[in-house]
Amino acid sequence: MEYKSQNMVCQNCKGNFTIEPEDFGFYEKIKVPPPTFCPECRAMRRLVWRNERALYHNICAFSGKKVVSMFSPDSGFTIYDRDIWWSDKWDPTAYGKDYDFSKPFFQQWQELLHRIPLPNLGNTNVVNSDYVNHTADMKNCYLTYGSMVAENVSYSDGIYKVKDSLDLYIVMSSEKCYDDAFCNNIYQTHFSYDSDDSINSHFLTSCINVQDSLGCVNLRHKSHCIFNKEYQKEEYEKKRSKYDFGSYRSLESFKQKFKKFLLKQPRRFASILKSNNTTGDMIMNAKNCQYVFDVYDELEDCKYCVHTFGLKNGYDGYGIGDHSELLYEGVDFGHHGMRNYFGVLNHGSLDNQYIYMCYSSKNIFGCVGIRNSEYVILNKKYTKEEYNKLLPKIIKHMNEMPFIDALGREYRYGEFFPIGFSPFAYNETIAGEYYPLKKEEAVKYGFTWKANEKREYISDFKAEDLPDHIKDADESLVGKVIECVHKGECNQQCTEAFKIREDELQFYKKNNVALPRLCPNCRHFERLARRNPLKLWHRQCMCEKSHPHHKSRCEAEFETSYAPERPEVIYCEKCYQQEVY
Repeated sequence: MEYKSQNMVCQNCKGNFTIEPEDFGFYEKIKVPPPTFCPECRAMRRLVWRNERALYHNICAFSGKKVVSMFSPDSGFTIYDRDIWWSDKWDPTAYGKDYDFSKPFFQQWQELLHRIPLPNLGNTNVVNSDYVNHTADMKNCYLTYGSMVAENVSYSDGIYKVKDSLDLYIVMSSEKCYDDAFCNNIYQTHFSYDSDDSINSHFLTSCINVQDSLGCVNLRHKSHCIFNKEYQKEEYEKKRSKYDFGSYRSLESFKQKFKKFLLKQPRRFASILKSNNTTGDMIMNAKNCQYVFDVYDELEDCKYCVHTFGLKNGYDGYGIGDHSELLYEGVDFGHHGMRNYFGVLNHGSLDNQYIYMCYSSKNIFGCVGIRNSEYVILNKKYTKEEYNKLLPKIIKHMNEMPFIDALGREYRYGEFFPIGFSPFAYNETIAGEYYPLKKEEAVKYGFTWKANEKREYISDFKAEDLPDHIKDADESLVGKVIECVHKGECNQQCTEAFKIREDELQFYKKNNVALPRLCPNCRHFERLARRNPLKLWHRQCMCEKSHPHHKSRCEAEFETSYAPERPEVIYCEKCYQQEVY
């Protein structure tokens, strides 16, 4: 069948969006209707289901034990300690009910969600790491989220195979690092971005295989460089000694100096490596993918996917993939899965739809908390014959009796869970990180908003009263309450105050790094601000030099995550390679 592009008006923001022929082909393949929300509103609607950083003290309803939980005590949800939730001490199907054709499916699903117990955290195999969430295989970690295989790591997000490090965002296979983002295979490298295979360096951006260097951009296979100028080892060490990052004033001064230097350097329009026919940013090894971001490996025929790898034929997801195929509208979705649509936290499953926290199951629909089962609807088990007879009737009913929310948005079969169903408020989740909204904007779209909790902190130190140099910070600071510079007045999930741990203080001293003045959440948002948004703009290369492929200004055009009004000098791939090799 030949498809044509179709212009649509988003149910949510009322903006225009386009469904392309290849999109219709995908929807036909999985037998779902095209979406009625635009791509950005679909993303916000999904991401509000993933709370990583907002942790609370709660009570396990089964044992009465105090637990750390991603669900706040006032959320209204029943919480079980994770180990109990995964045990045989309770049966998720005991909460199942017959399908009721007198009311919309989504209303029945929401009632099920509020009946059934939920695990306090989303962790697997964590040791001495009570304050982590959405992690696996972690040891001696603290306030670290969405990560796997780490040891002695704190205040980090999206890391994999990392040891003895602090304050990282999307860093892999690295050790003894601080305040880095989008880096791979680095060692004792700090304050760096989009740089790989580097050692003992500070303030690198878009560098590969750089050693003993400071404040460098776009370098390849260099050592002993400062602001891209190469020196002999002795001269480098002499000049490098003038920059003392143990002093907070000196560190902040250098940050501003490097920022100005960075603006003068050409920037690659997108970081897309070993990929064909692909648009987006921070992509490795993708084929025929559009509008994808933070792709780590093996992505093919996908669109609107973020933080993903190992996926074929997938649309609209965050944290989806891992040896999976045919996934649609999901968060933390896949892990050896196939034909899974509309769900959150679903691994190792086949033919699942409208699910939350379901694992290793097949042919389930509208379920919560189901594990190792099949032919289940609203947590009630059926025979194969009963299931196959009932499911088409439910889908038909979803279209004939849609759920209509307070703002008049209609949810038929093919839409993700309605806005407002999530257990979390907008400002508790990663939706607020990637698509920041003010309270008034979030409420306008029907998201819930959690008011700032009244904190009774009595600060031992104001940030401005901390010693300027790390050498003057002694053990008496450990465990003391330090007021965050933002004082809760930002939109960054500020905790208003923070503490310095013993191992953290020793890290700063060993690496000659000044004490932070922001709480861990605000520091995370500062790193997050260094990345480009999950959006694309059509632009032309800004190179005006004479290169083999052009004489005056380059005419190459591309899709880039650098907005037109930004100050950076953006080059196409060919012009960029001429500058860095």
